[in-house]
Amino acid sequence: MISKAPWYLLPLAWAWTGTAITGFFVIGHDCAHKSFSNNKLIEDIVGTLAFLPLIYPYEPWRFKHDRHHAKTNMLVEDTAWHPVVKEEYDEFPPYLQLALKLAMGPLRCWASIGHWLGWHFQLSNFRPSEQNRVKISLACVFAFMAIGWPLIIYKTGIVGWVKFWLMPWLGYHFWMSTFTMVHHTAPHIPFKDVKNWNSAQAQLGGTVHCDYPRWIEVLCHDISVHIPHHISQKIPSYNLRLANESLRKNWGQYLNEARWNWRLMKTIMTDCHVYDEEKNYVPFDEGQKESKVLGILRRVMPNTP
Repeated sequence: MISKAPWYLLPLAWAWTGTAITGFFVIGHDCAHKSFSNNKLIEDIVGTLAFLPLIYPYEPWRFKHDRHHAKTNMLVEDTAWHPVVKEEYDEFPPYLQLALKLAMGPLRCWASIGHWLGWHFQLSNFRPSEQNRVKISLACVFAFMAIGWPLIIYKTGIVGWVKFWLMPWLGYHFWMSTFTMVHHTAPHIPFKDVKNWNSAQAQLGGTVHCDYPRWIEVLCHDISVHIPHHISQKIPSYNLRLANESLRKNWGQYLNEARWNWRLMKTIMTDCHVYDEEKNYVPFDEGQKESKVLGILRRVMPNTP
């Protein structure tokens, strides 16, 4: 599609391809949760291969993601995105505060790039028992970069590398970021400290099911049907909708459901920033002069479904 599309249709080709390779990630995601095959070796091989075009190290991600499931919506300890703690934010130098405003504001749809880079490539982030598997994943990723990237550049040049790999990769990170923040961010969903955290409440009522356009859900293997996955990680992606209907019938009053639209994204990107014990979230500029970064975003993004 990318090779045949005229220049003015390339953004559509990139969007489609970036969405489709997000489906690669979801296949690896099932492998990591042991819901892809009864054979652990097959899962590790398929998961590693599915992650390679995304230059995502499979085992480091798996270890960190398991901790996210164990501590969903636990303030600080959850390895997915959580609110900024005000006391820590106030101690940051101005340049870090600005970086956070950008990352959780206008750049939030690509913030997973920072998460990918910061969490998955340092051996010190992992237990000694995990490090050998981490090294294997890192070796696979670096081998892909060392072989795949030069071949792309050799055949198509630097422009071809941007056209065929970088732009779809940025499209993938758009969905990686968007799915994650929509699944785990809503003004009424609290993050709790260790003493007040309850696992059942966090898994059932602390995540969000969001309806996206059907073509996105098909290409991404229903990763948007997220609540059942937090109830039981062993449910494969192709059974998530059936499981979600069962949850609706039996536990519907506890479920959080939304439809992906401008208003939802605007709320997350302009309001859901700093942890507040009573309100759950407040924006970075709460009680202060409006931030220029957030002010522009509030005016530019429409407030319509």
